[in-house]
Amino acid sequence: MPAAVSAAATTSAATAASATADSASATAPPPAFAARAASVEGSPVREILALTERPGVISLAGGLPAPELFDTEGLRAAYDAAFAVSARRALQYSTTEGAPELREAVAARATGRGLPTGPDDVLITSGSQQALTLITATLIEPGDVVLVENPTYLAALQCFRLAGARVVAVPCDAEGILPDALADIVVREQPKLLYTVPTFQNPTGRTLPAARRAAVARTAARLGLWLVEDDPYGELRYEGSDVPWLAAHPGAEDRTALLGSFSKVMAPGLRLGWLRAPAALRRAAVVAKQAADLHTSTVDQLAAAHYLAAVDLDAHIATVRTAYRARRDALQSALSRSLPADCAWSLPAGGMFLWARLPAGHDAADLLRTAVAHGVAFVPGAPFYATAPDPRTLRLNFTTHTPAEITEGVGRLRVALAEYGGLGGVGGVSAGGRP
Repeated sequence: MPAAVSAAATTSAATAASATADSASATAPPPAFAARAASVEGSPVREILALTERPGVISLAGGLPAPELFDTEGLRAAYDAAFAVSARRALQYSTTEGAPELREAVAARATGRGLPTGPDDVLITSGSQQALTLITATLIEPGDVVLVENPTYLAALQCFRLAGARVVAVPCDAEGILPDALADIVVREQPKLLYTVPTFQNPTGRTLPAARRAAVARTAARLGLWLVEDDPYGELRYEGSDVPWLAAHPGAEDRTALLGSFSKVMAPGLRLGWLRAPAALRRAAVVAKQAADLHTSTVDQLAAAHYLAAVDLDAHIATVRTAYRARRDALQSALSRSLPADCAWSLPAGGMFLWARLPAGHDAADLLRTAVAHGVAFVPGAPFYATAPDPRTLRLNFTTHTPAEITEGVGRLRVALAEYGGLGGVGGVSAGGRP
C-alpha cells in the first residue's frame, strides 16, 4: 500500500475511533416526566407561606393551628408513655391498618358523634391528605369524572388532577351544594365520586345543612356515586348545633369514605389522620397504602393512643374553640371597621377561614403584592376554583394570630387596598356565609 494511502487510512481509522469514543461518552437525557406531573401546578398557599416568612409580616394566609395552644406537656408525656410501655414496639414496623388502640379510640369518638363505628371500620393514615390520596388511587382512572364544590380545597384539586381525572364543579350557593343541580350533573357526566367538605368548608367556611346532606345521600344511592366526605374542621364549632355527618344519612352507608384528622385538634406535626369506609373500599385502600408507605409512624400512633387515653381531648378542644372564636370575632370586627362598603365576606360558624370578595374590577392576586409590601398576607381565591375562578375572592385565616395582631393585620390590609384601588368608605357587608 502506498504511504499516502496508508497514512490516510490510519487517519480515518483514528477519526472513527475518536467518534466512537465520543459517542460512548456522550449522555442522553432521561425520559420525560409523566404528563400529569407537568400539568399540575404547585400550591400557591405553600408559595405564599414561604413568601411571608420574613419577620414582621402578619400572615392571614395559612391554614395553621395556633402553636401556643398545642398541649405540649400532654403530648410529651404521651410519647414518654409509648416508650415506657414498649420502646421495642414503638420503634418497630406495624400493621398497615394501624395500631389497634388508636383505631379503637377513633372508632369510639366517631360513635360518640353519632356514627356507629368499630375499630375494623378504620384505617389510620399519615394525615387525612393521605386518606384522600389512597381513595383517589383506589377509585380513579385517567379520564374519570370527579365532582367537587366550587370553590374547593386546593390540595384535593391537585390530587384529582394528578390522577388524570376530569374535575367538574357542582353549582353551590351560600349553604353549599345544590342537590337538584348535583342530580342533573350526575346523570349528564356519570362521575365516579363527589368530593365535599360539608362542614366549615375550606376555603369558604360554609356548612351544608342536614336536609341537603340527606338529599345528596339519596342522589348518590339512586344514581350510583361514591361520596368522599372530608371533615378536618368539624370539631371546631363556635356557635349553633352540630350537623350529622353525610356518612350518617340513609343511602350513604355503603358508599361514603369519611376522612378525619388529628391535625386541627391535637397537632399537625403528628401527621395522623384516619379513613372510615365500607369494607371493600377500605381493603383496597389498605393495599394502596402498603404501596405508598407500608404503615403510618408507629411511635406517633402509640403516643396519640396514650394521649387519648390519658387526656380529655374534648376539654382541650373546648379551650381551642374559645380562643379561635375570639379570633374569628376580632377578624369580623376589624373587617367591619376597616374595609370599604362594597367589599363582602362570610361569617363562618366554625372552622378556620373567612371568605371575602373585593369590589368589581379588582383582582386579589394583584392586591396581594401590595399587601405583602405593607406587611400582611392572604390567599387569593382563584386557585380554589375548579372552573371559572372569581379573581376578586380571597381567603383569610384567623386561627394563627391573636386578636390584636389580627386587628393590626386588617389595618395594614386597608392601607394596601387604598393604595391598590383607591377604595373609599368603610363598613363592608358580612354576609353570613355569602361573600
